[in-house]
Amino acid sequence: MADTKREIERKYEATPRTGLPDLTRAAGVASVTDEGVTELDAVYYDTPDLRLAADALTLRRRTGGADAGWHLKFPVASGIRDEIRAPLSDTLPRALAGLLRSRVRDTEVVPVVRLRSSRDVRHLRDGDGTILAELSVDTVHAEGLTSGGEAAWTEIEVELADDTDPAVLDAVEKRLRKAGIRPSDSPSKLSRALAETGVEPEAPAAVPEPPGAPGTAGAAVLAYVREQVEAIVAYDPAVRRDLPDAVHQLRVACRRLRSAFKTYRKVLDRKTTDPIGEELKWLAGELGVARDHEVLDERLRARLDELPRTLVLGPAKARLRRRDAAHGRTARRQALAALDSARYLALLGALDALLAGPPLRKDAAGDARTVLARAVRKDHARLGGRIGHALSLEPQHERDLALHEARKAAKRARYAAEAARPTLGKPAKRLAKRVKAVQSLLGEHQDAVVARGTLRELAIVAHGAGESAFTWGLLYGHEEAAAAAAERELPEVWARASAPGLTASLTH
Repeated sequence: MADTKREIERKYEATPRTGLPDLTRAAGVASVTDEGVTELDAVYYDTPDLRLAADALTLRRRTGGADAGWHLKFPVASGIRDEIRAPLSDTLPRALAGLLRSRVRDTEVVPVVRLRSSRDVRHLRDGDGTILAELSVDTVHAEGLTSGGEAAWTEIEVELADDTDPAVLDAVEKRLRKAGIRPSDSPSKLSRALAETGVEPEAPAAVPEPPGAPGTAGAAVLAYVREQVEAIVAYDPAVRRDLPDAVHQLRVACRRLRSAFKTYRKVLDRKTTDPIGEELKWLAGELGVARDHEVLDERLRARLDELPRTLVLGPAKARLRRRDAAHGRTARRQALAALDSARYLALLGALDALLAGPPLRKDAAGDARTVLARAVRKDHARLGGRIGHALSLEPQHERDLALHEARKAAKRARYAAEAARPTLGKPAKRLAKRVKAVQSLLGEHQDAVVARGTLRELAIVAHGAGESAFTWGLLYGHEEAAAAAAERELPEVWARASAPGLTASLTH
């Protein structure tokens, strides 16, 4: 079973002769206790082409110390990493292997560096004896397991204790700097070891630049495509870790990529992008079960919480909790099964192949501003047609379906403008913002429509169980009102998104 620890630390250059200053003079530190020396032996793993190191990920198997086992570290921000731990074993634990899958694919991770460290530990404590931070002086010997090179150095590491104010690190650093001790140039022991022992990728994976001269449509579109592919790879482990908003962000990356293939089909050949788009649609759909459930549950809980207690009849909240637990487990299993499937790996491979050999069409060589602006205008006009059709229908089921189609068109128009923003600048940003408002309003309408269907089901189940269905019916009425309000507001919001000159300014 893996567990996660947020690691907030700073590293400093040192030599075997470096002396530590009196750290009790650092603000908040009342005492320093000597915890002795621990011998650590860690083997670091990576793919032969060092994909993990390229993304600042660290995978190691370490013996010695209180946290012996497998450690996988993901960067969060400068000096901050999430360390995911698993018990010591001879082979890479399955829980950690899954978190690496989007990056390593079917490639085996192998030992690349061994670090043996003598760690001299001190605990910095406040007046109550509570540990604020751990300071260690590490004497490190590194061995490049693929290069045969060796290196040695001494460094000081200060790691913040859990639930402690990061200002402690600033106070300690102030004392260290006054003593002439400077921050390390290397972000981690592994990065320093790789550099100083001469470990290099066996076969460096070439990262092709977007083809075409700067300013071409091909270069602009492929830069956006690469950005979305990288987002899919990065959010994969976040979904597996069940981090907040991770499913949504991964799904959005799939949708943006699929939308770009459609919008810029005169830049990238549909014979290649259409099959990939279908696979992206499949993946977004598998993830969507979890995301849609999450959104609906939050909405219904909020609606219930808004009601006066006198209008919540029967075990409504308990029923909603049971529904959430049952559907939530099923949705998460479905999302993880998709990420663990061979079909998903094939999709990632197809995306890599597309970037390595992009199927460029004639417009790819054209001026980016001209080509992208034309494509954005076309999607914007398409959205206008969908909205006009929806509003011409009577407020009933057919209009609901038409507004849902308009919502899809709004997403595509917004993504088209966002993709063009690096090329077209502020006009594209302004258009994307206006269209996003349309998308949000149509999303509110669709959420209300979906919620009504679920509330009807809850009312039927409650009635069958001998409970009052009053509360569910009341909420159904609230959702009807929310949908109607969105429909009334739509013409005004669309008017702002279709103002004269808005799309014309894209090429000015």
